[in-house]
Amino acid sequence: MNAHSPPRALHAALTLWLAATAQCANRDVQERLYAPADASRDAALFAVSIHQPRWLEAISTGHTDALGRVVEVRCETCHSTQQFALPTSATTLGGPHAGMRFEHGSNQCASCHDPARFDRLRMATGESIPMTDAMRLCAQCHGPQARDYEHGAHGGMSGHWDLRRGGRTRNHCVDCHDSHAPRFPQFSPAPPPRDLPTHPHPRGSHG
Repeated sequence: MNAHSPPRALHAALTLWLAATAQCANRDVQERLYAPADASRDAALFAVSIHQPRWLEAISTGHTDALGRVVEVRCETCHSTQQFALPTSATTLGGPHAGMRFEHGSNQCASCHDPARFDRLRMATGESIPMTDAMRLCAQCHGPQARDYEHGAHGGMSGHWDLRRGGRTRNHCVDCHDSHAPRFPQFSPAPPPRDLPTHPHPRGSHG
């Protein structure tokens, strides 16, 4: 061994330290890359917003007005005047909610909806929140997905990756998932491109 080379134990310790330093540096880069934009940290960054689906606040009547706009009815239009118990099954629903499919584990309507205000949601703590805060409610049970969403690994988005060039709009949970039946249905992938002959030539044929 060279007289100027470090002992094996010291060399091993230095190697481990360098590897750990590189890993921490890489993790720091990833966290800064995928972390939500903080305007206070970098005033030059554009804003990141979360899309708010209209059906969290109103439902479509299926009709249009004289200007061709879809006529909507806000939830509180009916639910602030009608007093009745929350149903325990979707089969008993009527009116605009008739025929709704409900497949969300062992949950019932009262698991998420505020029994005192049907146009609002109720957290596990009993806190009543507006329907537009549905993502807070979802995160109570779907922690891994919520953490992935925070780091940009779950949920779609549109706009700019580089927030110095423009803003970004992220999807809401219910943009992709039906809150009453959130599991995606089974489907088959699209067929592959037909860039090869359907019936290849027999072996040895060059015609």
